[in-house]
Amino acid sequence: MSEWLVLALAMAAASVVVLIVTVVRHHTAADDDDPSETPDVIEYMTMMIGVVYAIVLGLAIAGVWEARGVAQDHVQNEAYALHEISERVRVYPPDVRDRIRDDVNDYVGHVVTTEWKAMADDGKVTDRGTKLLARIRNEVTDYEPRTDFEAQAYQPLLDQVTAADNARTARAESTAPTMPGVVWFGLITGAVVTVGLIFALQIRRTLREVILAGLFAALIAFLLFLIWDFDAPYSRGITATADPFLTLFPKAGE
Repeated sequence: MSEWLVLALAMAAASVVVLIVTVVRHHTAADDDDPSETPDVIEYMTMMIGVVYAIVLGLAIAGVWEARGVAQDHVQNEAYALHEISERVRVYPPDVRDRIRDDVNDYVGHVVTTEWKAMADDGKVTDRGTKLLARIRNEVTDYEPRTDFEAQAYQPLLDQVTAADNARTARAESTAPTMPGVVWFGLITGAVVTVGLIFALQIRRTLREVILAGLFAALIAFLLFLIWDFDAPYSRGITATADPFLTLFPKAGE
C-alpha cells in the first residue's frame, strides 16, 4: 500500500471519528444542555495540554529529522572514504592498485544494489557486504610498501579504511527505527487526549466548529504519520539515499 494512501486514510479516519462522536453527542445531549457554559478551568486545561503536546510533537519531528540527516552523513562519509582509497592507491604497483580498486568497486556495487534493498526490507546490512569490506581491509593492510613514496601513502590508506569501516558500522546501527516504543505510546495517547478534549469544550453545534475539529484531528494524524515516515531513515518516505556512492562511483549501479 502506498504511503500517501496510508496518510490519506489516516487523516480521513481521524476526521470521520471526530464527526461521528460529534453527531452522536449532539443527538444524545439533554434538552437543557448549554454548550456555552464550559467552565473556564476546562478551557485553560485544554489549552495547556494542547501546547504541551504541540511541543512534544515538535521535538519528535526534529528528532527523527535529525536522525535522517545523520544517517545520510554516514553514507557520505563511507562513500568519501572508499573513493579516497580508490584514488590513493595510484602510487602502488599496477597489479596491487587494480586489485584494490576492483574490490572497492565490488563493494560499492553490492551496497547500492543488494545491500540497500536489504536495509529497506529487513532493516539490516548484509554479511556479504561485511566480507567485501574485510577483503578491502586485508588487501590494503597486507601490502608491504617497497618505496618511501608508497610508505607515505600506507598510513593514510589505513585511516581511510578505518573511516569506511566506522561509517558502515554507523550506517548499520541507523537502519532500525529511532523512536522507542514508549515514545510512540506517549505520542498516540497524547493525540487521543488532545483530540478528546475538543469535546470537553462541547464543540458540536455549528458546521464551522465541526469542520475545524475534523481538520485539527486530521492535522494530528498527519504529524504522527510524518514522525513514522522519518523514523526509519533508510526504508520509508524521504529516506537517506545512496547518491553519494553513485556520485563518486558512477558505474556502481550498473
